[in-house]
Amino acid sequence: MIDNPHSNGAVHHFGEPLKTAKGAVVLLHGRGGSAEDILLLGQEMFLPGIAYLAPQATDHTWYPYSFLAPRTQNEPWLSSALQKVKATVQQVKDAGIPAEKIVLAGFSQGACLSTEFVASNPQRYGGLIAFTGGLIGPEGSELTHTGDLAGTPVFFGTGDPDPHVPFSRVQESAKILTAMGASVTTRRYELRPHTITREEIEFGKRLLEGAFTKA
Repeated sequence: MIDNPHSNGAVHHFGEPLKTAKGAVVLLHGRGGSAEDILLLGQEMFLPGIAYLAPQATDHTWYPYSFLAPRTQNEPWLSSALQKVKATVQQVKDAGIPAEKIVLAGFSQGACLSTEFVASNPQRYGGLIAFTGGLIGPEGSELTHTGDLAGTPVFFGTGDPDPHVPFSRVQESAKILTAMGASVTTRRYELRPHTITREEIEFGKRLLEGAFTKA
């Protein structure tokens, strides 16, 4: 078994080079998607002066089973995926960009991974944008994390019902991150397919504008 299956995945980039960027967005693709796919979403939320980075999951999936499966079933892929996100965030920090100017965003499996990363590595981030996702773990399990998100703006957008992400998990995740000090907004779209609406993209872009235009 490979201990770190995502160790060799490339990190794709567009926008401002890291060395001159005033902020960065780390984008995480969904199951079956790619870094190139999620960067197209980044282009929909483009702001000048910002670097957009997207790590690529091995075989186009961050972990093999549902985010509601027992965590042990998704190892070592889940831990490797979280480490890949951490390494990407560290790459941004090493370029001189602080955490409060880093936004994590993802769709579906990528939204779950970005939410789990932020909750597991709490500090003041520029923001979290979770397009249909929530904290990782079986229903009924203990999902609470400790630490201070210090006002990090968070957006959860999701359809209800969604074939992969129960709205109850989105609500539970929003509640937990709020308790950790995040400023959370949740939007529920009745009967919306497993996709991202224009309204959600516009909300995400406004979050980015707020994160990167403050002094």
